[in-house]
Amino acid sequence: MFKKVKSKLGIYMQNEQLPLLLLLIVLCALLTFFTPVFFTFDNMMNILRAASLVAITGVGMLIVILVGEIDLSVGSTYALSGVTGAAVLSITNNFFLALVAVLLLGILIGALNAFFVVKGKVNSLIATMGSMAIIRGVTMVTTQARSIQVTLDSFVEFGTGYWGPFPKPLVIAIVLIVLVGYILKHTSFGRYIYAVGGNSNAAKLAGIAVGRIKFIAYMIVGVLASLSGFISAARMNSGQPTAGNGFEMEVISAVIFGGASLNGGRGTLLGAMTGVLILSVLQNGLVLMQIDPFYHNIVRGAVIIFAVFIDERRKEGLTKKLLKAKSQQA
Repeated sequence: MFKKVKSKLGIYMQNEQLPLLLLLIVLCALLTFFTPVFFTFDNMMNILRAASLVAITGVGMLIVILVGEIDLSVGSTYALSGVTGAAVLSITNNFFLALVAVLLLGILIGALNAFFVVKGKVNSLIATMGSMAIIRGVTMVTTQARSIQVTLDSFVEFGTGYWGPFPKPLVIAIVLIVLVGYILKHTSFGRYIYAVGGNSNAAKLAGIAVGRIKFIAYMIVGVLASLSGFISAARMNSGQPTAGNGFEMEVISAVIFGGASLNGGRGTLLGAMTGVLILSVLQNGLVLMQIDPFYHNIVRGAVIIFAVFIDERRKEGLTKKLLKAKSQQA
């Protein structure tokens, strides 16, 4: 009986998501002890509303990382999309037209990033770092660093309203998570994503259109970053050219912290979303405990380094297991 329990426990502990879930539970318990306000319905909804914006973009970032690439431009895309949506709304007063314009902008930015990475053979870190600067510059130049105010009720409702007891951004995030989770687990496209990130050369030999998969991955993260930026602008009732500063690091660190490998081919949506929740809970806890905001960046930077450190340890452990398995077969 004891051996069975021990065996099952060992299987569970090999699951990367279990330690993350335990960490989330422990973090929530500690914050509830130190700040009784933490574990209230209103605060939980505040956490989930804030986490939903990171989660929406994180879904796309996970796909890009799974194919072995990275996108540093999502924060700038987030800002430009909010400004673009607000500008279209101020001119047309048409919510649907503004949303379509923002989503098309995200697709265009994703396609341009993919073009430089896939066709131009530019390292994705460098390519998207360049586009990050260009997009942010375009945002500042076109707005003269001024916010664009919007008074349309349907726009504000999109960012601050509720469907039932749940914030609209949270419901949108959940729908996207379920949809992409199904695609990754139960479709050939999902299998191709893992195959391309695991070994792109082998994927090519297997007849998979590697370049096309990467193009789609970048367009997905582009459109989702734009959607997040549009929702954020709706929450603030304005397009802010300075929005999204550090947003890319928040998204990437959450996804990596959740178990995705920077080398591609490994990671789960459940892990990535757990990483998003952990960082959102931590951020909320720092605010409730009235920790100086300047220390928030220190914590965020430490989490990023820790996430990459964990990723390196995972790779070392996997390499040792593979070598051990080969030696046993020999």
